[in-house]
Amino acid sequence: MNLELRHLRALVAVAEAQTFTDAAIALGTSQASVSRSVAALERALGVRVFQRTTRRVTPTATGHRIIEHARRVLDEARLLEEAARGGAGELRVGYAWSAVGSRTLAVQRRWEESNPAVPLVWVQSGSPAAGLANGTVDVAVVRKQLNDPRFAEVLIGTERRYAAVAATDPLARRRFLRLADFAGRTIAVDSRTGTTTADLWSPEAQPASLRPVQGVDDWLTLISTGQAMGMSSEATTAQYPRPGVAYKVVRDAPPISVFLAYWKDDPSVLISDFARLARHAYDDGGAG
Repeated sequence: MNLELRHLRALVAVAEAQTFTDAAIALGTSQASVSRSVAALERALGVRVFQRTTRRVTPTATGHRIIEHARRVLDEARLLEEAARGGAGELRVGYAWSAVGSRTLAVQRRWEESNPAVPLVWVQSGSPAAGLANGTVDVAVVRKQLNDPRFAEVLIGTERRYAAVAATDPLARRRFLRLADFAGRTIAVDSRTGTTTADLWSPEAQPASLRPVQGVDDWLTLISTGQAMGMSSEATTAQYPRPGVAYKVVRDAPPISVFLAYWKDDPSVLISDFARLARHAYDDGGAG
């Protein structure tokens, strides 16, 4: 059997997500499809690439070497595709949940004014790098640093943190909340792309538990039905108003830093221009 790029993309996605389920979400496909692709690759190479347990998968010693080769092949394939597009056909911007929130429209308008010949395309991706690692996008909006030596990151602004609670929750009647209001509650979190972690709270005011979710729809459903609270950036409140969910600013929570990430070996003029416009939107509020 000949190896295909889809096999390599599945391999790298599983290595980064450490589960077949999360890899499938990142790739926008089914878990069964990812499993078949990895199994086909292992058969073609005649080696075991991953050690599998009920909770996670980890690369074997040989698997580590194969994964690094696969990343290089995918990087070259990405560059080949960009060359075929002429390098400036469009700028694709990845994001996990909410792009740049209420500033998104302002950035779009300013981009169209300054780069009328280059479409700006927003692409939602549930992967930690918002589609950057697999070449789906040219630049990604991320709210926690990737710490990946392949990528450069620039700070474009900061956002306030908001609590999300069921509209029927007594906390929904408050003008604002504090971190102590989460004590003893269940908090819905997306550990792959989210910014809510247990270390936001002091030891004496910890939530009762953190409940993992698989994206924003899962998060909103748990909150609207009163099964959990949530915390997210102000961008989420603009992007996802939902009946049954009330958003309240958390006064004493630290702000969220918003970064643009891009490939270090591809410092495009278009990416620099997009970063400038995005920073300007955050500097002036950019909501319209």
